[in-house]
Formats: sequence, C-alpha cells, structure tokens
Amino acid sequence: MEKKYIGWTDEAVLPFETEAQLKNGEIWGSDLLRCRQTASILFPNAAYRPDPGFRECNFGEWEMKTYEELKSEPLYRKWIDDPYSVTPPDGESLHQVELRISQALSKLPAGNEFTIIMHGGPIRYLLARAKKETFREQQAFHGDCHSISWQSRQAFEEERICKSYSVVPLTAKGNM
Repeated sequence: MEKKYIGWTDEAVLPFETEAQLKNGEIWGSDLLRCRQTASILFPNAAYRPDPGFRECNFGEWEMKTYEELKSEPLYRKWIDDPYSVTPPDGESLHQVELRISQALSKLPAGNEFTIIMHGGPIRYLLARAKKETFREQQAFHGDCHSISWQSRQAFEEERICKSYSVVPLTAKGNM
C-alpha cells in the first residue's frame, strides 16, 4: 500500500477477502510469512512446502524504502535501468533472482501439476519464461491467480513457450 520495496522482510500479508479453494494436497511457495498465510487462507486443507528459493528479490539496503526515497541515488537509477547486472547494496540482481527461482522450480517433485504461492518478482519471471517475453513486459497484481500450462514437464524444463496462460482475480477487491 505504501509502495515500498518489500523483498525478504518477513511481514504478514495484508487482510483480503476470498473464498477458500477446495484443493487438497500440497502447495509450494516462499517460506516468508505473507506467502504461508496466503496459502493457509486459500488452501486451508493443503500441506504447505516452503522453499526460500521462491522468495522475492532481496533488495538489501533498499528494503522497505520507496521510489521517492531512492530516486536521487545514482546506483538505484542504474539498477532501475539494468536490474539484471546492477545489484542493490547487500541485495541481489534480477539475474540472481532468476537463477534462484529456476533452482527452486527444478526441485519440484515428479509430476505435472503444481500450485505455487510466490511474490510479484518471481511471478513476473515465470510469466516471462512461459511466454518468451521480457520481465518488464509482465504484470503481477496482488490477488491474481496465474495459471500456466506447458505441453509436458520436459517442455517446461527446456524452457519452451507455454501452451496456455490465464489470469483471474482471487480476491474480492484485488487487495491481497
């Protein structure tokens, strides 16, 4: 709500209204509190499998700061222009985030269908990979559910374009 960079800060999810999903089984996602809480609201009967590999970008010294607070810092301006190779102080570049998420995805067990609770940056990375577009072209709004399908697990692992993609709001007001 305050437009702060919130990466590895382990704070609670904002309150939201939605109906619980009836899916049982296992849900994977970030180990941070806001994802664990989201999973418990959306999938109360599922086992949650936390993995720090699904975390948001580590914004380092820029954590909990806003664009307005950072806009005059030269390194921040360079990072805005090239987040793949410029790293926030004590944080990680977008390239490092993508490597981490790819490793977490590769650890998913055998099977072809997964529900993953992730943060905006990781979602945008996965969408870019699925649609063969750039990270900047992707949008991940709070409260949206993105469904992505590949022809096969092998197609996913070979980073082929997905066969279908859809997005629907999960929350009553999109305030998750």
